[in-house]
Amino acid sequence: MRLLFLGDIVGRTGREAVLSRLPALREKLALDLVVVNAENASHGFGLSPAIATSLLQGGVDVLTLGNHAWDRRDLIGHITSEPRIVRPLNYPPGTPGQGSVVVELADGRKALVVNVMGRLFMDPLDDPFRCMNELLNKHRLGTTIQAAIVDVHAEATSEKWAMGHMLDGRVSLVVGTHTHTPTADHRILAGGTAFQTDAGMCGDYDSVIGMTKDPAVTRFVRKMPGERLQPAEGEATICGIMVETEDATGLARRVAPLRQGGLLAQTLPDF
Repeated sequence: MRLLFLGDIVGRTGREAVLSRLPALREKLALDLVVVNAENASHGFGLSPAIATSLLQGGVDVLTLGNHAWDRRDLIGHITSEPRIVRPLNYPPGTPGQGSVVVELADGRKALVVNVMGRLFMDPLDDPFRCMNELLNKHRLGTTIQAAIVDVHAEATSEKWAMGHMLDGRVSLVVGTHTHTPTADHRILAGGTAFQTDAGMCGDYDSVIGMTKDPAVTRFVRKMPGERLQPAEGEATICGIMVETEDATGLARRVAPLRQGGLLAQTLPDF
């Protein structure tokens, strides 16, 4: 199975870059499943139902979220009826929506997509490690599901690495989001799980993690709240990671980063 995960979409330029490039990427890379983190897709904060619909109709199979999941209150009602939008699994019981979804491909193969949120330097939620163990007791890679992607939305690299090692051999891909900076550590772990600490963002890199530079810099210099941060609107780079799995086991066979457009060095998987 060929899987593509794209990091946090930030604002209009990030959305437009994903929607304009995704159809050609799906064809060129023969992608079976595309998962995108969209928690910053609506003006940099949250995800609106209308933007979610446009992304799902534009070639994205599943949208994941994070700590900005509820910045757009109109998503709260929408998420209960749209299983392809996945919020962090470790929100408390009773939170609207779902923390995972099993997607069935046209050929009958199934892929599990999970979103969890870290706790170091983040809002305190339920234990993501315990929640992942409980979930994977219900799904077995290579038997009940043919692939599994876990989006770890977290600040601390140590927490993302720990999650990767705990899930090694049990899922196809563990990839981090939230810091909006692509890391150069894509690899296949000892047990066969592909891993990258952070996928990066889909947005304008002439910015401060996707937001216009001057107001963001001023907040650090003055240590006072200023004008509301706005997404930068220069040409976006879409960043992510592609994995090819073995159908028999669901484990990773090949992994490569993807960066297209904008300011960053360009790279496209060649398998």
